[in-house]
Amino acid sequence: MKYRKIPDETVRRLPIYLRVLLFSREQGKENISSRDIAVFLGVNSAQIRKDFSYFGDFGTPGVGYNIEKLTKQIKKILKLDVTHRVALVGVGNLGSAILAYPGFKIYGFDIAAAFDNNPKKIRKKINNIAIESISRIPTLKKRGINLAIVAVPEEAAQQTAEALVKAGIKGILNFSPCYIAVPKRVKVITIDIAMDLARLPYYMPAG
Repeated sequence: MKYRKIPDETVRRLPIYLRVLLFSREQGKENISSRDIAVFLGVNSAQIRKDFSYFGDFGTPGVGYNIEKLTKQIKKILKLDVTHRVALVGVGNLGSAILAYPGFKIYGFDIAAAFDNNPKKIRKKINNIAIESISRIPTLKKRGINLAIVAVPEEAAQQTAEALVKAGIKGILNFSPCYIAVPKRVKVITIDIAMDLARLPYYMPAG
């Protein structure tokens, strides 16, 4: 299915809506309204309806949205209706925590490979994943892995990204606090925890 150009902010919110739907399904609910989702997230229900309107009319007046149907639709929109195999590069404190995090499976992500340049870490296992030398990054294409998480020091991020692109990686989640230059065909999302934390004081009451 083809969609017209969707605002990045809408795409950013879809996984949040999906999490609400999955939680509601676990609670045994079959239907949910935009108001229910809004109350759960503390947002405007009109924004939720606007976001969904980009993809078609999912709801039924007086009933709301069928959770199972809407869950499948959002997964299809986000291309989460199949399992994505992911590589992690950098198994320091942050990388180790990422490997141990169980939340990826909720969205269908399988961290299938982990790499580091520290010889002492090679062949050690975290969450049943054996750490490999970064020299094996070129094997990713053969292994059907096209997404990667980069958790290396800033000075190594660009070189790491270039190696991943050569290995066929199409999308990178970057935890290094720096800009990564990649070809246009490769999508990079950078997460800077300190920068996000820097937004919080603005919302704090004075005094």
